[in-house]
Amino acid sequence: MKKILIFGTVILALFLAISWITSYQQTEKAKDNPYKKEKLDPATIEQLDDPNYKNLILPDELAKKLDNHETVTVYFYSPTCPHCEKTTPIVVPLAKKMGIDLKLFNLLEFEDGWDTYHIDGTPTIVHFENGKEVKRIDGYREENVFRDWFESIK
Repeated sequence: MKKILIFGTVILALFLAISWITSYQQTEKAKDNPYKKEKLDPATIEQLDDPNYKNLILPDELAKKLDNHETVTVYFYSPTCPHCEKTTPIVVPLAKKMGIDLKLFNLLEFEDGWDTYHIDGTPTIVHFENGKEVKRIDGYREENVFRDWFESIK
């Protein structure tokens, strides 16, 4: 019985150590992150080094642009969305190639965006002109569909 107790204690200590190390590593990765948040979802942390997720827009920045009646195109996504995982590698390089400044809004980190911008699902791209929504496209599509959509907002 004594051996089982010792063995159980060692296993519990290992699990606690692994849990602490994982938490510490995620905290370190999230330091000085572009989201300006102390804690990030692990799925967001995984994308921090991905070049497709660099042109981020934060909620306050987007609200300010819209209040100032600016034109902006925003890609609303979630790091946990399988459709976004397929769409991002298509739309981000395509928009860049076409000269469109596509801003990325992470709905996993900023959940108020779902209601604020009437997002029913991800991925969703919304084009605003003079601070007002004029066009949107949602869901996974083939590259030519996104190309045509981007052409229509140029």
